[in-house]
Amino acid sequence: MTSFALAACTAGGLGTSSDSPYAPSRAPNKNAVDGLVVGHRLMAAGEYELAYDAFIRAAADQGMTADVQSALGTANLGLGRLGQAEKLLRDAIELDPTRPEIWNNLGVVLMERDKNAEAEQVFRKAYALDNGQSDSIRDNLRLALAKTNNSAYDGSKQDYKLVRRGSSDYVIRQTP
Repeated sequence: MTSFALAACTAGGLGTSSDSPYAPSRAPNKNAVDGLVVGHRLMAAGEYELAYDAFIRAAADQGMTADVQSALGTANLGLGRLGQAEKLLRDAIELDPTRPEIWNNLGVVLMERDKNAEAEQVFRKAYALDNGQSDSIRDNLRLALAKTNNSAYDGSKQDYKLVRRGSSDYVIRQTP
């Protein structure tokens, strides 16, 4: 019995040893990496389910901001959950209607749901808010115009581009 009491008094205490198979716990004085940053990196890697989980953690930390709702909507789009994606992106627009990347991503969802006329209007709004600076938004608008103006449009080349604030674009490609 005294050997157990003495073992607890060593410098290492009862914590995990360096050769433990368990992951180390978070250092008590360190901040965790922002869930949005982690989620965006996972989205860029095509890990939509993991990104969704990271965005949920961000929501717990920051609340349901426009950034969080937009990120969750984009992750849902990547997972093929179009109804959920549309609702989250519309909610994000209600919170911040000045963000072209949110409008663009909503347009992508609408195109996926074959709501081409509405998608065209949403892309026009995104393009106007962006002052024509984003190639991705312009390309999406062109595709929407082509599909709207030509009801017999051959949709064999449908490369919709998701846009996020920052340095990278997400690309969602339809599978053949």
